[in-house]
Amino acid sequence: MSKYLYVYHGGSVPETEEEGAKVMAAWGAWMGGLGAAIVDGGAPVGMSRTVSATGTTDNGGANPASGYTIVEAASHDAACAMAAGCPINDAGGSVEVAEILPM
Repeated sequence: MSKYLYVYHGGSVPETEEEGAKVMAAWGAWMGGLGAAIVDGGAPVGMSRTVSATGTTDNGGANPASGYTIVEAASHDAACAMAAGCPINDAGGSVEVAEILPM
């Protein structure tokens, strides 16, 4: 089994408290369904800064991260299949799935 990093991009922000509760319930159900595959449940993240050889920018890049999770899966395809059910996909966002390579 390998570990995979889910980086969440985009997604809409709930406009009401009721909508927020519904979104949180969807995330809880999805993560609950992943069960023991979750290594680190992660968290939402704030605006990022991009550091390169030419300096630092405050814009978060072309597709800023909005959160992360680390999971364990038998293959990259299996990790992608698990990410397909992520609620962020229904909110206009996406999940980037990258294998964490052993060092």
